[in-house]
Amino acid sequence: MSSLPDTFPGPLRLANEADVSALETLIPLSVRLLQSSYYSQAQIDAALGPVFGVDRQLIRDGTYFVAEQDGVIVGCGGWSKRRSLYGGDSGRTREDGLLDPLRDAARVRAFFVHPDWARRGIGRSIITACERAIRESGFRTVDIVATLAGEPLYASFGYSVVERCDIAMSSGLSLPIVRMTKSMAREV
Repeated sequence: MSSLPDTFPGPLRLANEADVSALETLIPLSVRLLQSSYYSQAQIDAALGPVFGVDRQLIRDGTYFVAEQDGVIVGCGGWSKRRSLYGGDSGRTREDGLLDPLRDAARVRAFFVHPDWARRGIGRSIITACERAIRESGFRTVDIVATLAGEPLYASFGYSVVERCDIAMSSGLSLPIVRMTKSMAREV
């Protein structure tokens, strides 16, 4: 019996503007296939863009990672030192203000994996890289707005459920999500 890897063996690197086109292809593919057991097609269609989409601010801030295999992006995700908890460029009208690491929680954001690469440690590798960078930036806590599909990954890293709620979307639709948090006390 083979076991799943703890972390993705391929390289992680910070995303750049040249990656946007590949991310715009990866994100809908990931959402449509990996979220379909949790959300209806109508919910997915309404969420693509405003909730699930490329956030160039994360790329500009140098807090967004991509996983590559043979030069192809197979996963992405990051963290933020800005106020938004979720959403792509199309869901935001202006740049977010910066968070204060001593008062505010960092955000873990926008994880997407190519369906052919699901369950191969990409999410685990990216969350590990994010948590390292968050600690180095002086944040003491982290908040996540997790999808129902993402909740088990974050729970396995010690994130606790704060609340279950819905994101209001167009056409009267809503998207059930899970708000989660974690203390970033130094692990010994």
